[in-house]
Amino acid sequence: MKAAVLREVGKPLQIEDVQINKPGPHEVLIRTKAAGLCHSDLHFMEGSYPHPLPAVLGHESAGVVEAIGSEVRTVKVGDHVITCLSAYCGHCESCLTGHLSLCVSPETKRGPDDEPRLSTANGPMIQYLNLSSFAEQMLIHEHACVAIRKDMPLDRAALIGCSVMTGVGAAIHTSNVRPGETVAVIGLGGVGLAAVNGAAIAGAGRIIAIDMVASKGNLAREFGATDFIDASQTDAVKEVIEMTKGGVHHSFEAIGLSKTAEQAFNMLRRGGTANVIGMIPVGQTITLMGAAFLGEKRIQGSLMGSNRFPVDMPRLVDFYMSGKLKLDEMVSQRIKLDQVNEGFAEMKKGELARSVIVFD
Repeated sequence: MKAAVLREVGKPLQIEDVQINKPGPHEVLIRTKAAGLCHSDLHFMEGSYPHPLPAVLGHESAGVVEAIGSEVRTVKVGDHVITCLSAYCGHCESCLTGHLSLCVSPETKRGPDDEPRLSTANGPMIQYLNLSSFAEQMLIHEHACVAIRKDMPLDRAALIGCSVMTGVGAAIHTSNVRPGETVAVIGLGGVGLAAVNGAAIAGAGRIIAIDMVASKGNLAREFGATDFIDASQTDAVKEVIEMTKGGVHHSFEAIGLSKTAEQAFNMLRRGGTANVIGMIPVGQTITLMGAAFLGEKRIQGSLMGSNRFPVDMPRLVDFYMSGKLKLDEMVSQRIKLDQVNEGFAEMKKGELARSVIVFD
């Protein structure tokens, strides 16, 4: 099969022929239909986060089940599925206490003595984030995908696999936005727009969208924002505090920068919660004024929207089909696998919401 391979940090992905194994007892072989380009992939390509190489990248995807292992009970051949990088074992402490997205059990991967899921003539190929979806097929654990209704377009379903689940989940699960509360979202890429949409679905009374690109203001309003701040022209923290007469109940940092994480905390009202969704590069720190915590302000991380994806993702599909979840507006362009590097070049300009690879 054809796949986009990262062989060296800082270099373009290479389209190569990669061999894929047969499903083990708890594994599923999926024909990839669509895969979104996520900023997380770019972090690994540029070396902000280390990862063993060579690796097939991609982790936001949807497809059709082609084969299943002997013990698989969650999906069947022919099912349309959304994948999720936060594969779960189902019986560790995190899983049993309802925190599936925090599971780190090695059971969802193949062991060092097992045949690799992916390989080339020169040896094993590393699977990326349990998925490696920049490829014509995926071989994954059954607890890394969920079946969805077949009338859902798969190029939009793929977005639910990462950016939408991450953003919507951060609002609904991680921060528990309540009806009438105020929200600020910093960064209006796919994750940030999904956080805006999630806050709107949760019933937030005021949603302030913040970005350095002025043209994203109208797009943010389509997703549910009530206000937009062009952070290239003004002090976003000061503006938020003035607009809300004291700060917001919930803020969401969806870029992955120390500066914007600090801004997210500083624009809170007393008792507010800042949520860092973006991937701040390894080694970077944030600085907060200690006295601010006397106002019972909180800052916390959010991993994949604190999801329970086997339940959440089919519900998000239903939200899309009923018009509550905005996905059509998020797709900036559809590309082929061999255009993946051009897609990431466009992403770095900061003007697109999401590029999606569509497979034949």
